[in-house]
Amino acid sequence: MSTSRSLLIVYHTHTGGTAQMAQAAADGARAAEPALALRLQRATDTGPQDLLAADGYLFATPENLAAIAGLMKDFFDRSYYPVLGRIDGRPYASLVCAGSDGSAAARQIERIATGWRLKAVAPPLIVCTRAQTPEAILAPKTLGADDLARCAEAGAAMASGLALGIF
Repeated sequence: MSTSRSLLIVYHTHTGGTAQMAQAAADGARAAEPALALRLQRATDTGPQDLLAADGYLFATPENLAAIAGLMKDFFDRSYYPVLGRIDGRPYASLVCAGSDGSAAARQIERIATGWRLKAVAPPLIVCTRAQTPEAILAPKTLGADDLARCAEAGAAMASGLALGIF
């Protein structure tokens, strides 16, 4: 294990589901590789310098209206050109909290990552809450243990891959 390797988890949450996913991934990463430098940051608090300082990324977002959340889009908009050509080949994975599908948000992150020439190291992890009414969509979310375990495994896999130099 090397403390010189680092993982940045960037997330946005409105109803708490994505925050739970990001936290579970962070917990899994810490448990798997305690010496790995780990930063769990809200998208609004993250920018180009954070991306440049990290060796790998987990991007976590809710899917809103078949797209990534606006504040995740803002993070990508603020960061895209300042890091373009400077983070090529770094590993990433994505976590999506969705009401019904999640694939459109996952594809949107994939397109951004492709432009940055990042390397996907896992398929998108989508947790579907089945929230379909306005009340259910806006309600605070509590994700199940199985879904959180999947997020923890994703964080652990990313951390281990970075620490071992696989990615």
